Amino acid sequence: MILTELQQYLRTHHKVSMSELQLHFHMDADAIRDILSRLIRKGRVSREDGKLCGGCRSCAPEAIEFYGWVEYPSRTG
Repeated sequence: MILTELQQYLRTHHKVSMSELQLHFHMDADAIRDILSRLIRKGRVSREDGKLCGGCRSCAPEAIEFYGWVEYPSRTG
């Protein structure tokens, strides 16, 4: 299932751009965003929009749209 695969990919890579996710999963950005929105609501994933460098402004929006796995501290008793 893509949800499980997406979670594992984010767990492994920690922070990835939408462009990377599109290349890896061979999916449209909107379809990936739909899945990611569920994970964001559950608090497992965070979204971070990157900043343009101020140079040519030719970066695709997907190249500066980042998602990261949210790590929770382990509970020790």
